[in-house]
Amino acid sequence: MPSRSRPTSSTPRGFSQQFRLNRQRTETEALLASQHDEEDHADSDGLYPPHCTWTRNQAGPPRAADLYRNADCNVYENILRIRRDITNSIDDPYSLEQLKAPRMNISVVRPLVDSLYEKQDLSSTVYCLLVNRMQFIREQSYATHHQTVNLTRALLCELVAEKILRRYNEDNPGPRGLLKLANILVAGFEPFQGAPEAVRKKNPHAMHWAAERIGTKVERKLTALEVAIVSASKSFLASSACQKVVDAIYRGKLVYTPSSFIDIIPDHWKRRPISLYDPRRAPLLNQYRLIVPRTRNLIEVCQFMVLLGLYIVVMAERESRMTTEYKLVEAIFDIYGAGWVLDQFASILEHGWGVYTQNLWSFLDVMFSGIFLSYLVLRLHAFRVSDQEESIHLARTALDILSCGAPVLIPRLAFNVMSENMLFLSLRAMMSDFLTLTALAVWCFAGFLLSLKWLHAGAHQSITIGKWMIWIWFGLDGTGIDESVDFHWLLGPVLMVLFAFLGNTLFLTILVSMLTNTFSGIVSNAVQEIQFRRAVLTFEGVKSDAIFAYIPPFNILALIVMLPLKMMISERMFHKVNVAAVRTLNMPTLLIIALYERRTLWMSDKKRSFKAKRIDWKNPNGPKATNSQYWAISRFSVHGDIHAVFDIDPPQSVLDKIAEEDDLDPDDEGLGRASTPHLNDQFNYPPPSRRGSQAIDPNRRVSVNPRAMKKRRRESKVSENLREEFRDSSEDQSGADHPPGYRKPKRGERMDSIIDLNDDHNSRLLEATARLHKMEEAMKRMEAMLSRLLDDGASSENSQAQEELAEELRTKSIK
Repeated sequence: MPSRSRPTSSTPRGFSQQFRLNRQRTETEALLASQHDEEDHADSDGLYPPHCTWTRNQAGPPRAADLYRNADCNVYENILRIRRDITNSIDDPYSLEQLKAPRMNISVVRPLVDSLYEKQDLSSTVYCLLVNRMQFIREQSYATHHQTVNLTRALLCELVAEKILRRYNEDNPGPRGLLKLANILVAGFEPFQGAPEAVRKKNPHAMHWAAERIGTKVERKLTALEVAIVSASKSFLASSACQKVVDAIYRGKLVYTPSSFIDIIPDHWKRRPISLYDPRRAPLLNQYRLIVPRTRNLIEVCQFMVLLGLYIVVMAERESRMTTEYKLVEAIFDIYGAGWVLDQFASILEHGWGVYTQNLWSFLDVMFSGIFLSYLVLRLHAFRVSDQEESIHLARTALDILSCGAPVLIPRLAFNVMSENMLFLSLRAMMSDFLTLTALAVWCFAGFLLSLKWLHAGAHQSITIGKWMIWIWFGLDGTGIDESVDFHWLLGPVLMVLFAFLGNTLFLTILVSMLTNTFSGIVSNAVQEIQFRRAVLTFEGVKSDAIFAYIPPFNILALIVMLPLKMMISERMFHKVNVAAVRTLNMPTLLIIALYERRTLWMSDKKRSFKAKRIDWKNPNGPKATNSQYWAISRFSVHGDIHAVFDIDPPQSVLDKIAEEDDLDPDDEGLGRASTPHLNDQFNYPPPSRRGSQAIDPNRRVSVNPRAMKKRRRESKVSENLREEFRDSSEDQSGADHPPGYRKPKRGERMDSIIDLNDDHNSRLLEATARLHKMEEAMKRMEAMLSRLLDDGASSENSQAQEELAEELRTKSIK
């Protein structure tokens, strides 16, 4: 008896003991997690995988920095193998729609994707495909007999690369898969990587734009993303897998050290591999965040707005006074404008002219840079001229040239604000077509000018003839036709009228048709065009040159001070000085970036703001962006609660309630219980939608809700009752109208499947046996009903025939 009463009396102590055990278990788990923190979480620089950075004094990057063994990929052999496979697969020209057709997909595309996807060095496969695409596009320009075939081969390379990248994205979700995709797209590869030494000696001058000297070795590496941009692989860049990586790089979730063609202020003492970035583990003043594309884009917009404001102030003062006095505002504008032009020049050197010109507003920047440099040269030259009148003339000419920059600067801001507008996307291509056609027209129509000048020498000057031709070209005036008889009574009017037909009617018709086709083509591929520009903006925004960390006009000061300093001190000391200078000059900007990214870039799956200092990179679902506050400006609207209901994480109690079964508790009364089918109350099996959701993740965390635990216990009892009831469908059949396990359903109740009643394997077999017995009984009843119907019909027909025969015999006997 005393032993039985002990548990009752020690219940509070047992509860406290259990609480103590839980607390010790929590502390033990925290200790174990801290031991594995170096492997599972970002390092002190905020990079994952941790501790993979290296410096120039080391022999090379650590082994952990190359997780996917990109350095061991045989790129040279893969390029040649892919070229052979693509060449053997395509012998006839096909369009992109034909390549995507089921016949070509099954016979050509899918076998290529399967064979390449199974290769060990998958990281370089996409790069090799895009390199072959670039070569096929190059060959179609001079191999006229294979022009269309080479274009088809280029399309096939892009299509296969897109499918391989998409397949890997589907097979590898989460942040680890994102890291692998980043290694495929932004890891640097050399075309002659893995080539024999004899091949390397035959190509000593083979290099590309991103050549960077490391010690005594020269790396010649390109990324798959850069090759896709240069080769205009818009479909590949618009794919979801590629945009996933592009968006992560643009927001700064993925970081890497890019290569550049020429660095004005090189600082490559510390190098970083392709890594995921955790702002909560990173230092508060992280100078590398200044070269994140999103941050860089915002900084460039602010810099341009300052430049535009200074330009307007300078020109407004020049309008109010016609003097050429050099004032403080103009001096500030000149210094700031020089720094802005230096920044543009460094951008061209960073990734080359081909990538720089892919930007929408690059032609505007180049035009204003030329105007500003012309103004600055004349303005500075005016100070050197001793003659006062000539100096004033040169100064006014310089200001006149500067005033021509307004048509370039004002629209440039609109390109930044509405960079994804279809009008601006098509305007760049249409301007290119327009300038090309205009240059060809001027070249061709120059013959008319020379013909009219030589037709009657000295009749009119060349400037006058050119002015008449321009008026006719734009349809403004017909003076040239009236004066054409001065050249020749017959040939003069003939040449002028012919020029009017060709220059006005035909030229404008061709121009309108060309621009219409260009605009319609861009609109039809609007999504690809927009995402292609995003990729260009992202790739161009990742900078390697240290001069980009200095905002104008401090980049001029850095060029004057830091560049000579680099030659005087060691590379390590130069890195320390450069980091200190950048952090000092950009301290407010770095603080704002750090505070913003710690609240918006990542968050832990468990929403604990005071403990959310680590990110679980191994989570297959991946970390998610921090939810904005309910009172955010974007939510301050009539329909803001619609967005907020999806942004705010629901409590665990609500999730447990949703995860419960759809039927009510057996003790519940009312309409809910009355409407619950009898079969659900008896066997308590989940509906098909719930079964599908449960089968997705069998290892999901079991709810600790008391009501859910009570329900699971009831389900286990029901399963035992079910096994007892369906122990054997062949036993005890005597004296039963139905097979064992038969349960008569309610009227109108639908039984979907033999696996609807229970998820247990034995129970499903027993239930199937019961269903078969039920079907046999139903078939017997149907057969009995059919036989009765047939017997009744036959008997009625026989009786009717007998009555007719008796009536006929009766009539005959009477007669």
